[in-house]
Amino acid sequence: MSETEFRHGKKRFYDTNKFPRGFAKSGDFTLLEEEILTLFGDTMLALETGELLPTNSEEKHFLRVLAHPHKAKSKLEQVWLKYIRLARGRRRFHTLNGCKRAGSFREEFENDLVLEED
Repeated sequence: MSETEFRHGKKRFYDTNKFPRGFAKSGDFTLLEEEILTLFGDTMLALETGELLPTNSEEKHFLRVLAHPHKAKSKLEQVWLKYIRLARGRRRFHTLNGCKRAGSFREEFENDLVLEED
């Protein structure tokens, strides 16, 4: 990562809302990806929001990649796209139950209940 022209962030980047235990401990990012996000994430976020203007060709290409994700070449761009997908996209929820409706299990047994009167 030392060969990149991309600017380091002014501060370390953390997303405590979506990844409260850190990027690597979330299980979604490798240690290298965590390092990239913490070192360059502040700059990438500022470029994305328009707070910073690109100063070199890598940063200009990064902005083009945001508009066209299939053009991502560098590890920085790929990691940021992965971060966007995981942090801003919908989280998939997998259950161990094969039923699509949660109420169907309850309805199945409600008919079997018999109320006894004294």
